[in-house]
Amino acid sequence: MVISTKIIIVKQEGYIMKKKLLILTALATTALLITGCQHQIKANSRTTNFKTTAVKKKTNKIDLILKHMTLNEKIGQLYFAHSTGNTKQMMQDVKKYHLGGTTLFAPDFQNKTKAQFDSEMRNYQKNSNHGLLIATDQEGGTVSRIDTNPSISQRKYPSPQEIYNTQGLTGIQKEDQTVAKILHQNGINMNFAPVADVAKDKNSFIYDRTLGQDYETTAKYIPVAVKSIQSQKVASCLKHFPGYGDAGDTHTGFAQINKPLSEYKKEDFLPFKAGIKAGVDGIMFSHIVIKNIDAKMPASLSPAVHKLLRKNLAYQGLMITDDLQMGAITQYAKQHHINADVLALKAGNDMLLGGNYQTGIIAIKKAVQKGIISQKQINDSVRRILQLKEKLCILK
Repeated sequence: MVISTKIIIVKQEGYIMKKKLLILTALATTALLITGCQHQIKANSRTTNFKTTAVKKKTNKIDLILKHMTLNEKIGQLYFAHSTGNTKQMMQDVKKYHLGGTTLFAPDFQNKTKAQFDSEMRNYQKNSNHGLLIATDQEGGTVSRIDTNPSISQRKYPSPQEIYNTQGLTGIQKEDQTVAKILHQNGINMNFAPVADVAKDKNSFIYDRTLGQDYETTAKYIPVAVKSIQSQKVASCLKHFPGYGDAGDTHTGFAQINKPLSEYKKEDFLPFKAGIKAGVDGIMFSHIVIKNIDAKMPASLSPAVHKLLRKNLAYQGLMITDDLQMGAITQYAKQHHINADVLALKAGNDMLLGGNYQTGIIAIKKAVQKGIISQKQINDSVRRILQLKEKLCILK
């Protein structure tokens, strides 16, 4: 009798344990969805049902945010603003104009303790309604920001050329992961790197920032850099589509290239294709006039050039202008009496780097009201921005 009772108890306990196990499994699945930003999960370990549920939850959240955003808030999200050291003003503007991102230059790093810098990054996020993309240009070599502050980093960062020539792609992978980890630890969630341009002339403006190799070798380098950066929850952004080549410096004025489109497709597009295949988060457009694609407009303002990336290369991520305060664009806007921000959006960009948001938001709103830019385009761009923020675990 005692034995029978024990058997019954064991059976009942087994049934209860099974029920508990099912409940715990369900709770664990829910917890993973909630804490996915705290614990990276390998894609190949997820079940199809888990993927579907996660995607639905993300989509629903973004749909809900979009539904309740005003047009002004949506347009504000399209701006990647300059800080250039005036952190207090930028924090106010992030809140006032609902800015989507801010870019840090050397003055934003310099003369600050680690505690001060960390506090600023936290306050940026606090002032943002939907999370803030905080980017910098950390290419290494001549374009390096974080080593301007010894409290953040106490070493110099070699260029990709230097690393590749001494350590190959293995060295690139290690360095880019290390740099991205430092960026992430310091509140920076996007790196405007790597440079996907190929320059043949060693004296050209962009050469020192490139890998210094041919198109095929650069196309092997780009996925390594992209995956290494993005492995640390930092977004990567290729630059400068459709390829800078040996053109002059657009920081100071106009630059043109006469290269045929057929050659671009066979050569310059190779690194960008490789980056797209690797899942790059963003691609930045150059301000060069590609005469055989669009002889009238810089690439960053040209619908024809944007169509090449979105349609021909089937890229679905963020499309970002190079800095709209560079000489090539300010001169173009002045000569043609146009608002560069409106033109850049009309071309197909999702985000405007360095645009004049104080006047631009009003101008873009008028362009939407006049039907020059569609509500759908604005919504599509904001959706891409919010999707990236969700991926980076900063979306509110």
